[in-house]
Amino acid sequence: MASKSPNRVAYQGVPGAYSEMAARKACPDCEPLPCDQFEVAFQALSQWMAEWAVLPIENSLGGSIHAVYDLLLRYRLHIVGETSVSVNHCLLALPGTKLSEVTRVLSHPQALAQVDGYLRNLKVVKEAVDDTAGAAQMVAQQQLRGVAAVASRRAAELYGLEILDEGIQDFKDNVTRFIKLSRDPLVSADADAEVPYKTSIVFSLKKGPGQLFKALSVFALRDIDMTKIESRPMRTNPILTVDKASVDGSVPAGAQRFNYLFYVDFVGTLAEPRCQNALRHLQESAPFLRVLGSYPMDVELGVNDSDKPVGFDAAAN
Repeated sequence: MASKSPNRVAYQGVPGAYSEMAARKACPDCEPLPCDQFEVAFQALSQWMAEWAVLPIENSLGGSIHAVYDLLLRYRLHIVGETSVSVNHCLLALPGTKLSEVTRVLSHPQALAQVDGYLRNLKVVKEAVDDTAGAAQMVAQQQLRGVAAVASRRAAELYGLEILDEGIQDFKDNVTRFIKLSRDPLVSADADAEVPYKTSIVFSLKKGPGQLFKALSVFALRDIDMTKIESRPMRTNPILTVDKASVDGSVPAGAQRFNYLFYVDFVGTLAEPRCQNALRHLQESAPFLRVLGSYPMDVELGVNDSDKPVGFDAAAN
């Protein structure tokens, strides 16, 4: 295994994908490394094929990217930063195609969901593919007549497609947040740093009533601002059996329910005593606790427009 990885940043998709824009924004001095699946990007970083990986974690319209949450648990990588991209979806087709001639539209499932109302009005067939730019690439390479792709303006430029319509998302405020991953954790700055920090953790809970309340109260008691909570059923041991009936009898002994992992983001660094004390307190009710990373917050969500991405000068194209 090489002792030093290339100065590359892995992302899911092909050139022209929104993830490529995020990767260039997060790592402007790195060469983007396209990967066909989220897990391939995790593997590229784990196997020293890249120095960083940038992956989507949530979208303001589509919600959380659950596959990435699951991979965070499987791979011992660390979140060291975050960034965001304001998404502007375009409808792309071969030059000379009229909007009325489009009968089928390709794109990533999230993108199709974000333009669902627009496509229903067009009365077209929707087909899911791995990523937005990949859909544009497919239309161009296979010369698909009567087929359009939902992708970025940059994808149209890269693959020689015509923009039939733009800004087609059902809601105009469409922002995707991305996380930047590294093999090594970021050493937190001191608590007085000008840039606010965020810490991401994942934990499980003991059986019994009020356990989630007890877990979250460790942050409220110390005036720590929680910015996100996400629950996912555990892959191993996904079902719990209730040992004792509830006091009011509404939940009988022997009842079964899902066993969850909870992903939480909160404002603060691991260098702050109050955050350290909160995590120690949390361990009292959490059989499993892992810190995923402590990193600078993106406090200007969506400032980078996908129509005007950073890092794409004439030399880069």
